[in-house]
Amino acid sequence: MKKLPLISVIIPVYKVEKYLDICVESIVNQTYYNLEIILVDDGSPDNCPAMCDAWGKKDNRIKVIHQKNSGSGAARNIALEKAKGDIISFVDSDDYIALGMYESLLKYMTDEIDIVECAYVTTWKDNIIFDKQVNNIQIYSAEEAMEEHILDHYFRQVIWNKIYRRSVIRDIRFPVGKKIDDEFWTYQVIAQARKLARTACRMYAYRQQSDSVMHKTFTLDRLQAIDAKCQRLALLQNKFPKLCSQARVNLWYTCLYLGQMSLKYMNKRERNMAFEILNKTRKKYSITLKDVKNINTMQQIWMLFAKISIKNTCKIRNYLRIGD
Repeated sequence: MKKLPLISVIIPVYKVEKYLDICVESIVNQTYYNLEIILVDDGSPDNCPAMCDAWGKKDNRIKVIHQKNSGSGAARNIALEKAKGDIISFVDSDDYIALGMYESLLKYMTDEIDIVECAYVTTWKDNIIFDKQVNNIQIYSAEEAMEEHILDHYFRQVIWNKIYRRSVIRDIRFPVGKKIDDEFWTYQVIAQARKLARTACRMYAYRQQSDSVMHKTFTLDRLQAIDAKCQRLALLQNKFPKLCSQARVNLWYTCLYLGQMSLKYMNKRERNMAFEILNKTRKKYSITLKDVKNINTMQQIWMLFAKISIKNTCKIRNYLRIGD
């Protein structure tokens, strides 16, 4: 009998006592049993450390790591060092997954496929009904998947709706201290893959909550996305040069979005700092005619305006309520 591969499920835990049990229950009750579940208590000041320990006593597949608060990137990194599975998965501790998710995704991870992704659903609820699982798989080369990633269609930067062959992650680690550490990580792993697979079945529940990081007041930390996409562009120039034009356009649209949000939510000092970063990016990664030839006329106009003044372009887009 062929030995079933071990899946290491990595879960950073911080201030989620309201949701942690629902998350862990959805994993321990999986139809696929051969799991190593790593709960990393990131110095949570609530009842989460005790809840993690209780789960560790309840199920011998659960390992608990306690660390001083260092952020989700550091929590995931220490778990990656400790993980023993040939397959790696990440789950956010306020989310939950369909009971057959791992069994289904693993079925699609054939010899040449290194990453398998499912669709996800955003929800405020604890008990959504997931899609019925069907064999509607699509296969992508790494370059095809990277293009979908750049366009923000499939294989997006979120890390938790995928399973990864350990060998494709290699020594790629999350940046420590970043608020959006997944944007620095996902594209690197996609670039290392031989082939990737995707199913349109929604098997991951991405919980929305008003006090989450993404719903807090817009701050300069959000501009870390620019650094991530600049680093991505550097990788593409070496590995997938045909995608550089799309990546530059995506970088500029990211700058426009962040500029619009800065005008809406930042104070004057922070706005000035934000637009200093945006203008440096605009000058360093200038848009060319080749870059815009495959986008529509309205998008080309916005790019032209942004080349003249990104701040005024953001003001106009806010006035027209574009991107709200």
